[in-house]
Amino acid sequence: MHRLLPSSPGTLDDAELDDPALAAHYAYPDGLTAPYVRVNFVTSADGAVAVEGRSGGLASAADRQVFGVLRRLTDVVLAGAGTVRSENYGGARTPTMGKDTPPPIAVVTGSADLDPASRLFTETVVPPIILTLAAAPAQRRDALAAAGGDVVVLERLTPDLVLAELARRGLHRVLCEGGPMLFGSLIAADAVDELCLTISPLLAGGTAGRIASGPPGTEPRALELVGALHEAGTLLLQYRRAAPIG
Repeated sequence: MHRLLPSSPGTLDDAELDDPALAAHYAYPDGLTAPYVRVNFVTSADGAVAVEGRSGGLASAADRQVFGVLRRLTDVVLAGAGTVRSENYGGARTPTMGKDTPPPIAVVTGSADLDPASRLFTETVVPPIILTLAAAPAQRRDALAAAGGDVVVLERLTPDLVLAELARRGLHRVLCEGGPMLFGSLIAADAVDELCLTISPLLAGGTAGRIASGPPGTEPRALELVGALHEAGTLLLQYRRAAPIG
């Protein structure tokens, strides 16, 4: 994998990037006192977010390498229940850098519709955090807690309350892995600090949707391109919001 941006003026940094160099490239800001939300997605060259319903069909070796590095940098992986089900999530396996344990998976689900026997609960080192509502069936919530889930009932599953719960736990380096509805809600709430977008050299066609799906009338948010990597036709772009939140 090689770097296109940032580079020295008038030069192209073509040195091979290993995991430590990637960790430095994608490092979170120092001294965080509130959640910093990084969103990671992969799309085809024609904008498809999945192949046959799964993003894994778009992944390349470069994307998988960066995916692993991003997880090792984060305090918590945030995902919607639909993504967790379709991608058959298990727990993160590699410890967060500087810690002894992997980051927990925090799942946003208004219905608590998750399988207690799924890999999310059976193949994990740390308990998943299940962010749900009082309206979710109590038997589902109880079953997820019995399976080892850290079930949290919130008043609303809006970005402000979800991120406040993560902040309460000291989980400030947030990595959101989708899906599109969760990403869309974060955009609408102006809660996205950074987007890591992999563009796979594929034409997928089909009916796959886009990476974000939110309410109409959402104000566009300006981003700056702060990093670009490439390998074997795959582009890995890093965008950061042009102005700080607030």
